[in-house]
Amino acid sequence: MKTQQLVSSAETIALYDQYVMMTYGKQPVVLVRGEGCLAYDAEGKEYLDLVAGIAVNGLGHCPPKVVEAIRKQAGILMHTSNLYYVPGQAQLAKLLCEISGMSKAFFCNSGAEANEAAMKLVKKAAKVSGHPEKCEIVTALKSFHGRTLAAITATGQPKYQKSFTPLVPGYKYIPYNDMEALKDAVDEQTCAIMMEPVQGESGVHPGTVEFMQTARELCDKYGAALIFDEVQTGLGRTGKMFGFQQFGVVPDVMTLAKTLGGGFPIGACLARDNWADVFEPGDHAATFGGNPLACAAAIAAVTEIRDGGWVENADKVGAYFRERLADLPGVTQVRGLGLMIAVDFAQPIAKTLVAKALEAGLIINATSDNTLRFVPPLILTKELVDRAVGAIAGILNSEF
Repeated sequence: MKTQQLVSSAETIALYDQYVMMTYGKQPVVLVRGEGCLAYDAEGKEYLDLVAGIAVNGLGHCPPKVVEAIRKQAGILMHTSNLYYVPGQAQLAKLLCEISGMSKAFFCNSGAEANEAAMKLVKKAAKVSGHPEKCEIVTALKSFHGRTLAAITATGQPKYQKSFTPLVPGYKYIPYNDMEALKDAVDEQTCAIMMEPVQGESGVHPGTVEFMQTARELCDKYGAALIFDEVQTGLGRTGKMFGFQQFGVVPDVMTLAKTLGGGFPIGACLARDNWADVFEPGDHAATFGGNPLACAAAIAAVTEIRDGGWVENADKVGAYFRERLADLPGVTQVRGLGLMIAVDFAQPIAKTLVAKALEAGLIINATSDNTLRFVPPLILTKELVDRAVGAIAGILNSEF
């Protein structure tokens, strides 16, 4: 049967309603093209994208060097198997280890998969070190670590867990940035503490230096691993190459995804020192993980982030963005690091703002009734910040 060519937003939405499982609450827009910080719908309308695929398009839509790397590799070799050596996988692992201080990498396809690998790694590490009793992982309330069963168990938000019980045993939850609660939770049974340097999904809440340093000290005291979930914070997002660099604390295990592929799906679990040599053949795998196409995209993306000045741009433009947002009417707090920003409003208007902004050609995201989240491309300019803030101010002044 010949596949119907989609020519309008209405046709696409109708096909979705008929054939696609609706696991997302969707905005009524069909995006079909993008360039830099701009995206376009099926009817040609332009949008300034300040969500970037939820922090995926770190270099914007269709970054030229990533596009060229994908095109070139697609004509050479897209997939073999991890039963054989993949040159790009070795090159990408070397690149990531050099810029992060980690020792070795495992590649997969998403952040949830990367976090699954990290949790399996630390559980095995405890057993091979002769401590099978060390089987608990401590995570934070309001965290987010993915949608697989172990990942939603690690996620300290009951709303994501309630439909999928019983959950994986062996997890403890503590309030984020609560050092005393963390000290009370960690003991001889703990194999790892797992944290986001900045909690993203629940509304952009940065960790404190004291909290992260306490986590490091407790892991050292009890022989546990410190896992940093850098799926959203990694690779320039916070104004540093990695979020952990904001705190003077180095994790034992780190997970990456989102920005890693420049828009192409890829995830990674990195580990340092003895933690890097825990896995053996048969312990873990990902059929598509580290395939030649994904690695080519990631090498191009990471190299451009490192060499293009985009980490520094995220720091500089992010500070300017936060200053401008703080002047909006009704704002009670602006927080974040780099280009990972949240804005709280006194009134529950965030979701209405998202809809009105979309009508005005601005893509933004609400994490609650009162909070907007901005995770735009790292290539965002001050001029585009002015355009965005001006549009939001116009909506606030006319609608509320």
